[in-house]
Amino acid sequence: MAQLSDDCFAAGEAPMTIEEAVALVERRVCTVAGIETVPLARADGRISAVDVRTPGDLPPFDNSAVDGYAVRHAALAPDRETVLPLGGRLTAGVSAEGVLAGDTAVRIFTGAPMPRDADTVFMQEDVRAEGSRIALPPGLKPGANRRRAGEDVSRGDLVIPAGRRLRPQDLALAAATGFEGLAVRSPLRVALFSTGDELTDPGTVLRPGAIHDSNRVMLGALLRRLGVAVADLGILRDEPEPLARRLAAAAEDHDLIVTSGGVSVGEEDHVKAAVEAVGRLSFWRLAIRPGRPVAMGQIGRKPFVGLPGNPVAAYVTLLFVVRPLIARLAGQTLAPPTPQPVRAAFGYRKKPGRREYLRVSVAPGADGVVEAQKYPKDGSAALTSLTESDGLAELLDDATGVSQGDTIRFYPHALLW
Repeated sequence: MAQLSDDCFAAGEAPMTIEEAVALVERRVCTVAGIETVPLARADGRISAVDVRTPGDLPPFDNSAVDGYAVRHAALAPDRETVLPLGGRLTAGVSAEGVLAGDTAVRIFTGAPMPRDADTVFMQEDVRAEGSRIALPPGLKPGANRRRAGEDVSRGDLVIPAGRRLRPQDLALAAATGFEGLAVRSPLRVALFSTGDELTDPGTVLRPGAIHDSNRVMLGALLRRLGVAVADLGILRDEPEPLARRLAAAAEDHDLIVTSGGVSVGEEDHVKAAVEAVGRLSFWRLAIRPGRPVAMGQIGRKPFVGLPGNPVAAYVTLLFVVRPLIARLAGQTLAPPTPQPVRAAFGYRKKPGRREYLRVSVAPGADGVVEAQKYPKDGSAALTSLTESDGLAELLDDATGVSQGDTIRFYPHALLW
Protein backbone atom coordinates (compact mmCIF):
# COMPACT_ATOMS: atom_id res chain seq x y z
CA MET A 1 0.00 0.00 0.00
CA ALA A 2 1.32 3.45 -0.92
CA GLN A 3 2.27 5.71 1.97
CA LEU A 4 2.82 9.41 2.47
CA SER A 5 6.07 11.35 2.45
CA ASP A 6 7.29 12.76 5.75
CA ASP A 7 6.57 16.40 4.88
CA CYS A 8 3.24 15.79 3.17
CA PHE A 9 1.27 18.35 5.17
CA ALA A 10 3.96 20.97 5.71
CA ALA A 11 2.58 24.43 4.95
CA GLY A 12 3.53 28.06 5.35
CA GLU A 13 2.50 30.38 8.18
CA ALA A 14 0.06 32.50 6.18
CA PRO A 15 -3.61 31.50 6.38
CA MET A 16 -4.63 29.35 3.41
CA THR A 17 -7.77 29.62 1.37
CA ILE A 18 -9.85 26.48 0.91
CA GLU A 19 -8.69 26.30 -2.70
CA GLU A 20 -5.04 26.45 -1.62
CA ALA A 21 -5.58 23.73 0.97
CA VAL A 22 -7.30 21.44 -1.53
CA ALA A 23 -4.59 22.09 -4.13
CA LEU A 24 -1.92 21.17 -1.59
CA VAL A 25 -3.72 17.89 -0.89
CA GLU A 26 -3.92 17.18 -4.62
CA ARG A 27 -0.18 17.76 -5.04
CA ARG A 28 1.11 15.87 -2.03
CA VAL A 29 -1.35 13.10 -1.18
CA CYS A 30 -1.53 9.83 -3.05
CA THR A 31 -4.18 7.13 -3.21
CA VAL A 32 -3.72 4.43 -0.57
CA ALA A 33 -6.93 2.40 -0.96
CA GLY A 34 -6.54 -1.06 -2.44
CA ILE A 35 -8.59 -2.60 -5.25
CA GLU A 36 -11.17 -5.37 -5.13
CA THR A 37 -13.88 -6.65 -7.46
CA VAL A 38 -17.45 -6.71 -6.15
CA PRO A 39 -20.80 -7.71 -7.67
CA LEU A 40 -22.92 -4.88 -9.03
CA ALA A 41 -25.38 -5.38 -6.17
CA ARG A 42 -22.65 -4.32 -3.72
CA ALA A 43 -21.00 -1.61 -5.80
CA ASP A 44 -23.32 1.34 -5.07
CA GLY A 45 -21.37 4.18 -3.46
CA ARG A 46 -17.97 2.56 -4.08
CA ILE A 47 -15.17 4.23 -6.03
CA SER A 48 -14.43 2.87 -9.49
CA ALA A 49 -10.80 1.75 -9.54
CA VAL A 50 -10.33 1.54 -13.31
CA ASP A 51 -11.76 2.97 -16.48
CA VAL A 52 -14.68 0.81 -17.60
CA ARG A 53 -15.19 0.45 -21.35
CA THR A 54 -18.12 -1.32 -22.90
CA PRO A 55 -17.37 -4.66 -24.59
CA GLY A 56 -20.22 -4.21 -27.08
CA ASP A 57 -22.84 -1.88 -28.48
CA LEU A 58 -25.84 -0.66 -26.51
CA PRO A 59 -28.41 -1.43 -27.74
CA PRO A 60 -26.78 -4.50 -29.29
CA PHE A 61 -29.09 -4.48 -32.35
CA ASP A 62 -31.47 -2.16 -34.16
CA ASN A 63 -34.86 -2.35 -32.45
CA SER A 64 -38.25 -0.70 -32.28
CA ALA A 65 -38.91 2.13 -29.84
CA VAL A 66 -42.70 1.65 -29.99
CA ASP A 67 -45.45 -0.86 -30.60
CA GLY A 68 -46.42 -0.58 -34.26
CA TYR A 69 -45.45 -1.61 -37.77
CA ALA A 70 -41.94 -1.80 -39.27
CA VAL A 71 -41.56 -0.89 -42.92
CA ARG A 72 -39.00 -0.07 -45.58
CA HIS A 73 -39.37 3.70 -46.01
CA ALA A 74 -38.64 3.46 -49.74
CA ALA A 75 -41.83 1.39 -50.11
CA LEU A 76 -44.01 4.32 -48.99
CA ALA A 77 -45.74 6.80 -51.24
CA PRO A 78 -44.40 10.28 -50.40
CA ASP A 79 -47.67 12.22 -50.72
CA ARG A 80 -50.54 9.83 -50.11
CA GLU A 81 -51.61 6.96 -47.91
CA THR A 82 -49.80 3.65 -48.52
CA VAL A 83 -51.50 0.29 -48.07
CA LEU A 84 -49.20 -2.69 -47.42
CA PRO A 85 -49.89 -6.31 -46.59
CA LEU A 86 -48.83 -7.71 -43.21
CA GLY A 87 -45.56 -9.61 -43.57
CA GLY A 88 -44.80 -11.03 -40.16
CA ARG A 89 -44.78 -10.42 -36.42
CA LEU A 90 -41.87 -9.69 -34.05
CA THR A 91 -41.96 -9.46 -30.25
CA ALA A 92 -39.21 -8.51 -27.81
CA GLY A 93 -36.77 -11.32 -27.14
CA VAL A 94 -37.20 -13.17 -30.44
CA SER A 95 -34.85 -13.33 -33.41
CA ALA A 96 -35.62 -11.40 -36.57
CA GLU A 97 -33.82 -14.01 -38.63
CA GLY A 98 -35.81 -14.79 -41.76
CA VAL A 99 -38.22 -11.88 -41.35
CA LEU A 100 -38.03 -9.54 -44.37
CA ALA A 101 -39.92 -6.28 -44.62
CA GLY A 102 -39.58 -5.75 -48.37
CA ASP A 103 -42.88 -4.28 -49.53
CA THR A 104 -44.82 -5.41 -46.46
CA ALA A 105 -45.54 -4.05 -42.97
CA VAL A 106 -44.22 -6.19 -40.12
CA ARG A 107 -46.13 -6.10 -36.84
CA ILE A 108 -43.52 -5.19 -34.20
CA PHE A 109 -43.42 -4.49 -30.47
CA THR A 110 -41.20 -2.27 -28.32
CA GLY A 111 -37.70 -3.70 -28.00
CA ALA A 112 -38.12 -6.26 -30.77
CA PRO A 113 -35.30 -6.45 -33.35
CA MET A 114 -35.93 -4.70 -36.65
CA PRO A 115 -36.59 -7.04 -39.56
CA ARG A 116 -34.20 -7.06 -42.50
CA ASP A 117 -34.77 -4.10 -44.88
CA ALA A 118 -36.96 -2.23 -42.37
CA ASP A 119 -35.75 1.19 -41.28
CA THR A 120 -38.89 2.96 -40.00
CA VAL A 121 -41.65 2.16 -37.50
CA PHE A 122 -45.19 3.56 -37.50
CA MET A 123 -46.86 3.81 -34.11
CA GLN A 124 -49.88 1.50 -33.97
CA GLU A 125 -52.27 4.36 -33.15
CA ASP A 126 -51.26 6.21 -36.33
CA VAL A 127 -52.27 3.45 -38.77
CA ARG A 128 -55.52 1.85 -39.89
CA ALA A 129 -55.96 -1.90 -40.12
CA GLU A 130 -57.93 -3.25 -43.09
CA GLY A 131 -58.06 -7.00 -42.49
CA SER A 132 -54.64 -8.38 -43.45
CA ARG A 133 -53.52 -5.03 -44.83
CA ILE A 134 -52.33 -1.85 -43.10
CA ALA A 135 -53.00 1.73 -44.26
CA LEU A 136 -50.05 4.01 -43.47
CA PRO A 137 -50.34 7.83 -43.53
CA PRO A 138 -47.79 9.96 -45.44
CA GLY A 139 -45.20 12.25 -43.88
CA LEU A 140 -43.29 10.01 -41.47
CA LYS A 141 -39.54 10.63 -41.67
CA PRO A 142 -37.09 7.82 -42.51
CA GLY A 143 -35.74 6.11 -39.37
CA ALA A 144 -38.62 7.22 -37.15
CA ASN A 145 -39.11 5.17 -33.97
CA ARG A 146 -36.07 2.99 -34.68
CA ARG A 147 -33.29 2.64 -32.12
CA ARG A 148 -29.99 1.93 -33.82
CA ALA A 149 -27.38 -0.50 -32.51
CA GLY A 150 -24.79 1.45 -30.52
CA GLU A 151 -27.04 4.50 -30.34
CA ASP A 152 -26.46 4.80 -26.57
CA VAL A 153 -22.85 3.61 -26.38
CA SER A 154 -20.58 1.89 -28.89
CA ARG A 155 -18.08 -0.90 -28.34
CA GLY A 156 -15.00 0.51 -26.58
CA ASP A 157 -16.68 3.66 -25.26
CA LEU A 158 -15.70 4.83 -21.78
CA VAL A 159 -18.83 4.36 -19.67
CA ILE A 160 -17.44 4.70 -16.13
CA PRO A 161 -14.19 6.61 -15.49
CA ALA A 162 -11.79 5.59 -12.76
CA GLY A 163 -12.37 7.65 -9.63
CA ARG A 164 -16.14 7.99 -9.93
CA ARG A 165 -18.30 7.27 -6.90
CA LEU A 166 -20.70 4.76 -8.37
CA ARG A 167 -24.38 5.66 -8.55
CA PRO A 168 -27.42 3.50 -9.28
CA GLN A 169 -27.47 4.74 -12.88
CA ASP A 170 -23.81 3.74 -13.33
CA LEU A 171 -24.63 0.24 -12.14
CA ALA A 172 -27.55 0.07 -14.58
CA LEU A 173 -25.25 1.03 -17.46
CA ALA A 174 -22.66 -1.53 -16.38
CA ALA A 175 -25.34 -4.21 -16.22
CA ALA A 176 -26.77 -3.24 -19.62
CA THR A 177 -23.32 -3.59 -21.21
CA GLY A 178 -22.79 -7.04 -19.71
CA PHE A 179 -20.79 -6.53 -16.51
CA GLU A 180 -21.70 -8.57 -13.44
CA GLY A 181 -19.09 -6.93 -11.19
CA LEU A 182 -16.72 -3.96 -11.11
CA ALA A 183 -13.22 -3.23 -9.82
CA VAL A 184 -13.56 -0.74 -6.98
CA ARG A 185 -11.38 0.80 -4.31
CA SER A 186 -11.44 -0.83 -0.91
CA PRO A 187 -13.07 1.44 1.70
CA LEU A 188 -10.66 3.64 3.63
CA ARG A 189 -10.29 2.60 7.24
CA VAL A 190 -10.70 5.69 9.41
CA ALA A 191 -10.05 5.79 13.16
CA LEU A 192 -12.25 8.38 14.88
CA PHE A 193 -11.67 9.83 18.34
CA SER A 194 -13.00 12.71 20.39
CA THR A 195 -10.70 14.37 22.90
CA GLY A 196 -11.29 16.13 26.19
CA ASP A 197 -11.83 15.43 29.89
CA GLU A 198 -15.15 17.25 29.75
CA LEU A 199 -16.69 14.71 27.37
CA THR A 200 -18.87 11.75 28.27
CA ASP A 201 -20.70 9.27 26.08
CA PRO A 202 -24.35 9.97 25.18
CA GLY A 203 -26.77 8.21 27.48
CA THR A 204 -24.65 8.55 30.60
CA VAL A 205 -25.51 10.82 33.53
CA LEU A 206 -23.61 14.08 33.31
CA ARG A 207 -21.22 14.78 36.14
CA PRO A 208 -20.59 18.44 37.09
CA GLY A 209 -18.72 20.23 34.31
CA ALA A 210 -19.26 17.45 31.74
CA ILE A 211 -21.02 17.49 28.37
CA HIS A 212 -22.18 14.70 26.11
CA ASP A 213 -19.92 13.97 23.13
CA SER A 214 -21.84 14.92 19.98
CA ASN A 215 -18.94 15.31 17.56
CA ARG A 216 -18.06 11.64 17.34
CA VAL A 217 -21.62 10.69 16.38
CA MET A 218 -21.89 13.48 13.81
CA LEU A 219 -18.46 13.00 12.27
CA GLY A 220 -18.86 9.23 12.16
CA ALA A 221 -22.15 9.58 10.29
CA LEU A 222 -20.64 12.06 7.82
CA LEU A 223 -17.61 9.86 7.22
CA ARG A 224 -19.80 6.84 6.52
CA ARG A 225 -21.79 8.91 4.03
CA LEU A 226 -18.47 9.59 2.32
CA GLY A 227 -18.00 5.84 1.90
CA VAL A 228 -15.34 5.06 4.49
CA ALA A 229 -15.24 2.33 7.13
CA VAL A 230 -15.25 4.09 10.50
CA ALA A 231 -13.77 2.65 13.67
CA ASP A 232 -15.24 4.59 16.61
CA LEU A 233 -12.43 4.44 19.15
CA GLY A 234 -14.06 6.56 21.82
CA ILE A 235 -12.87 9.50 23.87
CA LEU A 236 -9.22 10.36 24.43
CA ARG A 237 -8.61 11.97 27.80
CA ASP A 238 -6.25 14.91 28.33
CA GLU A 239 -3.31 12.72 29.30
CA PRO A 240 -0.41 13.15 26.86
CA GLU A 241 1.28 9.75 27.13
CA PRO A 242 -1.83 7.52 26.94
CA LEU A 243 -3.17 9.78 24.19
CA ALA A 244 0.02 9.31 22.17
CA ARG A 245 -0.11 5.52 22.64
CA ARG A 246 -3.73 5.32 21.46
CA LEU A 247 -2.97 7.42 18.37
CA ALA A 248 0.08 5.32 17.51
CA ALA A 249 -1.91 2.09 17.90
CA ALA A 250 -4.67 3.44 15.66
CA ALA A 251 -2.14 4.28 12.95
CA GLU A 252 -1.03 0.66 12.74
CA ASP A 253 -4.23 -0.63 11.15
CA HIS A 254 -6.08 2.41 9.81
CA ASP A 255 -5.55 4.62 6.76
CA LEU A 256 -6.50 7.92 8.43
CA ILE A 257 -6.87 9.14 12.01
CA VAL A 258 -9.44 11.87 12.73
CA THR A 259 -9.91 13.59 16.10
CA SER A 260 -11.94 16.57 17.22
CA GLY A 261 -11.05 18.99 20.00
CA GLY A 262 -7.80 19.76 21.76
CA VAL A 263 -5.88 21.00 18.73
CA SER A 264 -5.10 24.53 19.85
CA VAL A 265 -2.11 25.53 21.96
CA GLY A 266 -3.73 25.88 25.40
CA GLU A 267 -2.23 24.23 28.48
CA GLU A 268 -4.88 21.50 28.42
CA ASP A 269 -4.85 20.93 24.68
CA HIS A 270 -2.64 17.84 24.50
CA VAL A 271 -3.27 16.53 21.00
CA LYS A 272 -0.44 18.60 19.51
CA ALA A 273 2.16 17.19 21.89
CA ALA A 274 0.79 13.66 21.58
CA VAL A 275 0.97 13.67 17.78
CA GLU A 276 4.45 15.17 17.78
CA ALA A 277 5.57 12.42 20.18
CA VAL A 278 4.71 9.73 17.63
CA GLY A 279 4.73 11.64 14.33
CA ARG A 280 4.71 15.07 12.74
CA LEU A 281 2.16 17.85 12.94
CA SER A 282 1.42 20.91 10.83
CA PHE A 283 -1.17 23.46 11.86
CA TRP A 284 -3.14 24.72 8.95
CA ARG A 285 -4.40 28.21 9.53
CA LEU A 286 -7.37 28.31 7.21
CA ALA A 287 -8.93 31.59 6.17
CA ILE A 288 -12.44 30.37 6.96
CA ARG A 289 -15.08 30.87 9.63
CA PRO A 290 -16.03 28.75 11.44
CA GLY A 291 -13.10 26.37 11.60
CA ARG A 292 -9.86 28.35 11.31
CA PRO A 293 -7.49 25.99 13.21
CA VAL A 294 -7.11 22.52 11.68
CA ALA A 295 -4.23 20.21 12.58
CA MET A 296 -2.88 18.10 9.72
CA GLY A 297 -0.06 15.70 10.17
CA GLN A 298 1.18 12.13 10.11
CA ILE A 299 1.56 9.35 12.62
CA GLY A 300 4.20 7.20 11.04
CA ARG A 301 3.20 7.38 7.37
CA LYS A 302 -0.53 7.58 8.10
CA PRO A 303 -2.33 10.93 7.80
CA PHE A 304 -3.78 12.58 10.87
CA VAL A 305 -6.45 15.30 11.01
CA GLY A 306 -7.33 17.20 14.18
CA LEU A 307 -10.62 19.07 13.77
CA PRO A 308 -11.88 21.89 15.96
CA GLY A 309 -13.96 20.93 18.98
CA ASN A 310 -16.94 23.18 18.27
CA PRO A 311 -19.39 21.04 16.29
CA VAL A 312 -20.24 23.53 13.54
CA ALA A 313 -16.54 24.22 12.94
CA ALA A 314 -15.89 20.46 12.83
CA TYR A 315 -18.77 20.02 10.37
CA VAL A 316 -17.56 22.76 8.02
CA THR A 317 -13.89 21.75 8.04
CA LEU A 318 -14.67 18.07 7.53
CA LEU A 319 -16.81 18.77 4.47
CA PHE A 320 -14.73 21.48 2.82
CA VAL A 321 -11.18 20.46 3.78
CA VAL A 322 -11.10 16.85 4.96
CA ARG A 323 -13.50 15.52 2.35
CA PRO A 324 -11.04 16.31 -0.50
CA LEU A 325 -8.30 14.59 1.52
CA ILE A 326 -10.46 11.49 1.97
CA ALA A 327 -11.30 11.51 -1.74
CA ARG A 328 -7.62 11.66 -2.65
CA LEU A 329 -6.70 8.82 -0.30
CA ALA A 330 -9.64 6.76 -1.58
CA GLY A 331 -8.89 7.28 -5.28
CA GLN A 332 -12.01 9.35 -5.92
CA THR A 333 -12.14 12.14 -8.46
CA LEU A 334 -13.99 14.83 -6.52
CA ALA A 335 -15.25 17.96 -8.22
CA PRO A 336 -15.94 20.97 -6.00
CA PRO A 337 -19.61 21.19 -5.05
CA THR A 338 -21.63 23.59 -7.19
CA PRO A 339 -23.49 26.19 -5.13
CA GLN A 340 -27.00 27.29 -5.97
CA PRO A 341 -27.72 31.02 -6.42
CA VAL A 342 -30.36 32.30 -3.98
CA ARG A 343 -31.47 35.74 -2.85
CA ALA A 344 -30.46 36.95 0.61
CA ALA A 345 -33.35 37.91 2.86
CA PHE A 346 -30.95 39.32 5.46
CA GLY A 347 -28.06 41.69 5.90
CA TYR A 348 -24.68 40.70 7.35
CA ARG A 349 -21.22 42.24 7.73
CA LYS A 350 -17.96 40.29 7.58
CA LYS A 351 -14.24 40.89 7.54
CA PRO A 352 -12.56 40.56 4.15
CA GLY A 353 -9.79 38.03 3.76
CA ARG A 354 -11.64 34.92 4.89
CA ARG A 355 -14.39 32.61 3.69
CA GLU A 356 -17.49 32.50 5.88
CA TYR A 357 -20.24 29.90 6.05
CA LEU A 358 -23.59 30.98 7.46
CA ARG A 359 -26.36 28.54 8.32
CA VAL A 360 -29.47 29.48 6.36
CA SER A 361 -32.95 28.24 5.54
CA VAL A 362 -34.42 28.72 2.07
CA ALA A 363 -37.99 29.22 0.87
CA PRO A 364 -39.72 31.00 -2.03
CA GLY A 365 -40.23 34.72 -1.46
CA ALA A 366 -43.44 36.59 -2.24
CA ASP A 367 -42.41 36.83 -5.90
CA GLY A 368 -41.53 33.12 -6.14
CA VAL A 369 -37.73 33.63 -6.10
CA VAL A 370 -35.95 31.37 -3.63
CA GLU A 371 -34.42 33.36 -0.81
CA ALA A 372 -32.24 32.53 2.18
CA GLN A 373 -32.85 33.53 5.77
CA LYS A 374 -29.94 33.44 8.20
CA TYR A 375 -30.35 31.31 11.32
CA PRO A 376 -30.30 33.72 14.30
CA LYS A 377 -27.85 31.69 16.41
CA ASP A 378 -24.58 31.68 14.50
CA GLY A 379 -22.10 30.48 17.15
CA SER A 380 -19.95 27.52 16.15
CA ALA A 381 -21.22 25.54 19.14
CA ALA A 382 -24.90 25.93 18.21
CA LEU A 383 -25.96 22.52 16.90
CA THR A 384 -29.46 23.81 16.19
CA SER A 385 -27.94 26.04 13.52
CA LEU A 386 -27.26 22.79 11.64
CA THR A 387 -30.47 20.92 12.48
CA GLU A 388 -32.81 23.88 11.81
CA SER A 389 -31.15 25.09 8.60
CA ASP A 390 -31.28 23.84 5.04
CA GLY A 391 -27.63 24.40 4.28
CA LEU A 392 -24.72 26.82 4.21
CA ALA A 393 -24.45 30.23 2.59
CA GLU A 394 -20.92 30.89 1.39
CA LEU A 395 -19.49 34.40 1.55
CA LEU A 396 -16.31 34.63 -0.51
CA ASP A 397 -12.99 35.83 0.82
CA ASP A 398 -13.03 39.37 -0.53
CA ALA A 399 -16.65 40.10 0.39
CA THR A 400 -17.36 42.60 3.17
CA GLY A 401 -20.91 41.50 3.78
CA VAL A 402 -24.33 40.83 2.35
CA SER A 403 -27.22 43.21 1.79
CA GLN A 404 -30.83 42.14 1.60
CA GLY A 405 -31.65 41.29 -2.00
CA ASP A 406 -28.10 40.26 -2.97
CA THR A 407 -27.55 36.97 -4.77
CA ILE A 408 -25.49 34.62 -2.63
CA ARG A 409 -24.07 31.10 -2.95
CA PHE A 410 -26.01 28.33 -1.20
CA TYR A 411 -24.98 24.72 -0.50
CA PRO A 412 -27.77 22.38 0.63
CA HIS A 413 -26.49 20.15 3.40
CA ALA A 414 -27.07 16.99 1.36
CA LEU A 415 -24.97 18.36 -1.53
CA LEU A 416 -21.87 18.28 0.70
CA TRP A 417 -22.17 14.64 1.77
